Amino acid sequence: MTLLKIQDRPFHADRALQLARDTFEIEAAAILGLQQRLSDAFAKAVALILQVEGRVVVMGMGKSGHIGRKVAATLASTGTPAMFVHPAEASHGDLGMIKATDLVLAISNSGESDELTAILPVLKRQGVPLIAMTGHPDSTLARHADIVLDSSVEKEACPLNLAPTASTTAQLALGDALAVALLDARGFKVEDFARSHPGGALGRKLLTLVDDVMRRGDAVPKVGPTAGFSEVMREMSAKGLGATAIVDAQDRVLGIFTDGDLRRLLEKGVDLRTGSAGQFMHPNPATVTADALAVEAAELMEERRITSVLVVDAESRLCGALNSNDLMRAKVI
Repeated sequence: MTLLKIQDRPFHADRALQLARDTFEIEAAAILGLQQRLSDAFAKAVALILQVEGRVVVMGMGKSGHIGRKVAATLASTGTPAMFVHPAEASHGDLGMIKATDLVLAISNSGESDELTAILPVLKRQGVPLIAMTGHPDSTLARHADIVLDSSVEKEACPLNLAPTASTTAQLALGDALAVALLDARGFKVEDFARSHPGGALGRKLLTLVDDVMRRGDAVPKVGPTAGFSEVMREMSAKGLGATAIVDAQDRVLGIFTDGDLRRLLEKGVDLRTGSAGQFMHPNPATVTADALAVEAAELMEERRITSVLVVDAESRLCGALNSNDLMRAKVI
């Protein structure tokens, strides 16, 4: 189906769709090819990186360089110190950034990039371990390398078989595989990932404590068990939590009274004017400690289908409170 003309050339939607399908098929086949060719060299590369005292220095030219930047970023965020150094800049001073305690992961489909091969002898003289990721295991890069990771593909997805497409997909997948194997070997946990992503949603969820977001001091609504209905309502209204804690003389939590409790009692026709907080409170309320993760408080509130939770210490003394609005403001939920 021809929809329009672009620069006097007909545009065929069916051909565009078919090329997209072909691209997916070719690139998927490239990754499956990596899986089938996976050898002990991969495990040796992981072991060598684990022994490195410095950083993994990723290098690559052109499209391989773009992939290299992503691989370095993924390694760094999953527990393996890494950085990207441009091979051309390395020849003009940046080579000084690479120390003998580092390891170089050089990415080149051809293995013959001039800017990369020019610095290989220098790296060898420095005693820097070299892992090559290349589509040509007999290339100059591969011959200089301590370990060679074969990233070759049968063909590019480009109809001209020229533009790096399947080859860069293979490099990216192989880099991801390295990062995954390394994070597992290091015992890298979700909490570790959060620490390297403090500005992200996961970081907020896994690093924010109840103590960071809870209300405290005079902002926490509380009354004694003998408080009348009017006092309870004044406390709830003044503190804006939608609930108030009922505590004893030592501030130990006895119960809670919420907007929901008020609604349910009114529906039952209970005369609240003559009762006390201790009579119409909800005993044994849900509580959390200040050192708990804020996301745990959110999960508790969701599980109990409540909108507020009290914060207590080891002796069940009231020390804070929070509701769903507090968690939303902190972007925990």
